Amino acid sequence: MVGAPGERAAGSPGEETAPDFTVDDAHFEEQFPLSPLDDFMIHQTPDPIRVVWTGDPRAYERFWMVCHDPKGEVLVATGTSFYPNLNRAEAFAIVVHQGRHTAVRAFRPLGADRADMRLGPIRADVIRGLREWRFRLFENDFEVSYDIDFVDTTRQVFREPLSDSVHGQPPGRRNDVTAGFEGFGTVSGWVKVNGTRIDLPEGSSGTRDRHWGTGRGVGGPALALGGRLHVGVNGNAFVAFPGWGLWGDHVVYPYGHDQPGWSRVGRPSRWLSFEEDTGLFRGGEVRYPLATGDTRVVHYERIGHQTAFMRCGMYGGTPWSGIHQGAYDGPPLVEGESVDLTDPTVRKQMAGLDEHLCRVTCEGETAIGVYQTIDPVAYEACLAGREGWSFR
Repeated sequence: MVGAPGERAAGSPGEETAPDFTVDDAHFEEQFPLSPLDDFMIHQTPDPIRVVWTGDPRAYERFWMVCHDPKGEVLVATGTSFYPNLNRAEAFAIVVHQGRHTAVRAFRPLGADRADMRLGPIRADVIRGLREWRFRLFENDFEVSYDIDFVDTTRQVFREPLSDSVHGQPPGRRNDVTAGFEGFGTVSGWVKVNGTRIDLPEGSSGTRDRHWGTGRGVGGPALALGGRLHVGVNGNAFVAFPGWGLWGDHVVYPYGHDQPGWSRVGRPSRWLSFEEDTGLFRGGEVRYPLATGDTRVVHYERIGHQTAFMRCGMYGGTPWSGIHQGAYDGPPLVEGESVDLTDPTVRKQMAGLDEHLCRVTCEGETAIGVYQTIDPVAYEACLAGREGWSFR
């Protein structure tokens, strides 16, 4: 395991050097509350774009992306979060290959320009809104890098999946709001691990989401406001089959599909198996009731140790440095670790919100996709015999 705080601006293989870590906001600070985005014709309220719609310190903007090659041999997860009312920005990049899990995290003050998504060696760019993104990890002390182009292939539909309760916690406070959209896409480009470049061939794919709102674990326990610390949900799946995709609690469809919008998925019934020494998910069968009245039976088989442990992306607190989403309030920092996933003690230390890359089958169709659990909570749910949770 390696920890390396500090910045790095080394050249990416065959490409431009990584951007400077520092962001010069002096030009914009003297024009506060204006920001560069105010020059675009995008205003929805009388406020300038930099002024957030709520004073809640847990207001956030976030994206997340997971992708892989067609055989599931390399897995990449990345995400960036902005916290305007805390003036904080963070990003993570995770690469899993041949039993090694490497995570790079970067933090800096958010500053005035919310269109700037550069954080240390981690960078994301919107090439075409609602259609194409470019994700880059420039060379760094942890010897992983990538340059990945993501093109959406499924229809994205705006929704508020966690905004339907009457009140929040404590009782009487307005509930937290999460809004946004999700979908699947194809990816191309390359990943580099310890000097070895791995090209992503045709058939490489992934999933991404764009969410914003309040809450969602921002600030860690200190800002939980009497409620539970939200780090995700249990039993999500992100699998794109030909003609349809299973994304958590709903089904999405390719562009131009006859089925309009998206379809709701009811509460699933699970029969799961786990590692004996760690309690981590290993495989299983899940039955999903659809809004159409049909039931889809989906089988999952985890591929080796191809799991992205999202605690390394601040979901629930990093395993060794203990940083929660939106909680770091120091100077610009790059840190991370590279660990051996074949060691069960390491997997157990990292367990939490986990993205398990799986071979997935449903009604004769096969795909590579992600099954997400909170480990070992899923094991404990089966052990307790909770409704919808059983051992296989």
